[in-house]
Amino acid sequence: MNLKDYSEMALEFMENGQENLVSASDALRDEVSGLKMYEAPIFGAASAGDSLFKRLKEEGIVGSHHRLPEEWLQEAQTVISFFAPFTLPVRKSNSRNMIWPSDEWLHARIEGQKFLNLLLQYLKAETEKFGYLCVIPSQSQLFKSDDQKKHTSNWSERHVAHICGLGTFSLSKGLITEKGVAGRFGSLVTNLKIKPEKERPYSQYDEYCTYCGACIDNCPAKAINLREGKKHEPCCDYINFIRKKEAPRYGCGKCQVSVPCEDQIPADVRNR
Repeated sequence: MNLKDYSEMALEFMENGQENLVSASDALRDEVSGLKMYEAPIFGAASAGDSLFKRLKEEGIVGSHHRLPEEWLQEAQTVISFFAPFTLPVRKSNSRNMIWPSDEWLHARIEGQKFLNLLLQYLKAETEKFGYLCVIPSQSQLFKSDDQKKHTSNWSERHVAHICGLGTFSLSKGLITEKGVAGRFGSLVTNLKIKPEKERPYSQYDEYCTYCGACIDNCPAKAINLREGKKHEPCCDYINFIRKKEAPRYGCGKCQVSVPCEDQIPADVRNR
């Protein structure tokens, strides 16, 4: 098994089921029923022994609570990460009103995450069919997230994706991939040994960000600035404000749309 196999399995899962579509029973309005939430994901991989995983334990990166791959699976050989981009209708809808998240965005964030959880379970099951061990850290009983205080978890999907070669960080603390910043991440830890198809195509953690400031202008919480990047507290407060009105859904995503990195690495970076 290699990354191409995982890409093909993910595409097959998306095309053969209805989970990537907003159901009529969930739809916030009739027009969003049947909405496709995600495009096909892109995959990356890293050796479980990559030294960058240990760096995530440093304060100021994630912290000592961040678990190593072998702390999820003792026999870990490889970490597999994917980025699932939001579809154009989802992204476009969230650009119309820069204060309130669109219905499409709310569905992609909540029902969309349910779909990604199912996709991860499918990929895990397929890996195990070939006789390998596999763990989904984000679905493990050992997974812990503190969104209200430290704003970190013991398995950061964005940092893991960065190590797996999928992208670099933005001013807004998103991760800019070849398919942009607007989307969601998932990952697996397995004893299947996969050699990364290529070296990480970057050397700096923020290499793809131009610091253009578009996300600063877009942020309704005024949580982003050029000196500090994104401040978690005002962002979290705003999300909680949205959550109270839209429960059980929540989201914002204004820093991911109407920006040069929405669906690509910015042209200024590609043309360097």
